[in-house]
Amino acid sequence: MENITWSIKSFEELSTKELYEILKARQEVFVVEQTCYYLDADGSDEKALHLWAEKQGKIVAYCRIFSQGIKYPETSIGRVLTHPEFRNLQLGKILMKFALQAIEIRFKTKECRISAQDYLLDFYKNFGFTDTGKKYLEDDIPHTEMVRI
Repeated sequence: MENITWSIKSFEELSTKELYEILKARQEVFVVEQTCYYLDADGSDEKALHLWAEKQGKIVAYCRIFSQGIKYPETSIGRVLTHPEFRNLQLGKILMKFALQAIEIRFKTKECRISAQDYLLDFYKNFGFTDTGKKYLEDDIPHTEMVRI
């Protein structure tokens, strides 16, 4: 994990360059790689904490974190990604560990609800998330709502 820097910032704390790199990474993964055409800039970034790993100016892992009552009654994590070039480094596991720690420290809770792409259900189960039984298509991708209590 040499030369990887982790950061967490509110929207107001992000520099223009950081925001640009975050949006670029999200578009590379969710729009281009997954061929899913949707408006990524959904008006929620301003309410989120942004957690990311950076290597040589490139976003290699990212997620956004919401306090209770914004997306769900519980805290939530979304837009979870690892850049395709860096998926062999287990950064997704570190990202989730840091995100859940941030929730516990900043929001004083372990409760969290997510909308997980179905192929990642086992990944999230490793962090204590359980399937709520609510399954749906989001942008033509099968998702399952999961909760961690």
